[in-house]
Amino acid sequence: MAQVRPMRADARRNYERLLTVAAEAFAEHGEGASLDDIAKRAGVGSGTLYRHFPTRQALLEAAYLDRVEAIAARADALAAELPPGEALVAWLYELGAGLIRMRGLKALLGPAVTESGSAMATACGDSVKAAAGRLVRAAQEEGTLRADVEPADVLRLAHGVATASELADGEGRHIRRYLTLLMEGLGARRRRHGRPDAGRRTPPG
Repeated sequence: MAQVRPMRADARRNYERLLTVAAEAFAEHGEGASLDDIAKRAGVGSGTLYRHFPTRQALLEAAYLDRVEAIAARADALAAELPPGEALVAWLYELGAGLIRMRGLKALLGPAVTESGSAMATACGDSVKAAAGRLVRAAQEEGTLRADVEPADVLRLAHGVATASELADGEGRHIRRYLTLLMEGLGARRRRHGRPDAGRRTPPG
């Protein structure tokens, strides 16, 4: 089996710059984005672009996956900076804002990212689910999130918040407010002596 050679530092910089510029260009121009213009804006030749990304589809997929993985990676950065409950809320805000920013890329990719079981959908889903799982478990251990909440619950609700916020004003300016309301509902209730409640009612006895 052939080994994949690691990129040189300059090649890695070109690759990352192309992904950043491509995501911006596709968001701005949609299908009309010119690959030659993307290469020019990234400061590389067209040949460099095509060596990394032989087709438009390959560039689209790489740009989308790069954005998703960057959001997933923010989970650990926020967890190192903030208490668990605050880290979860901050990450969900970044996730929701990112979903709105990436809607153009997602529309261009179509079934490649929306069809259940596709390689892209699986890769994107795995990284985000893993990040959510770590933050959810930490918040539950801290006692700021109900014990019966699953990572999948939080992700579905965050997606709904992003959609609702975008529908409200077209730009998602209400994400923070809606997330605050959501997380207040998912927060662990406290018992009289400050111990976290699991989120289930104690039956009358």
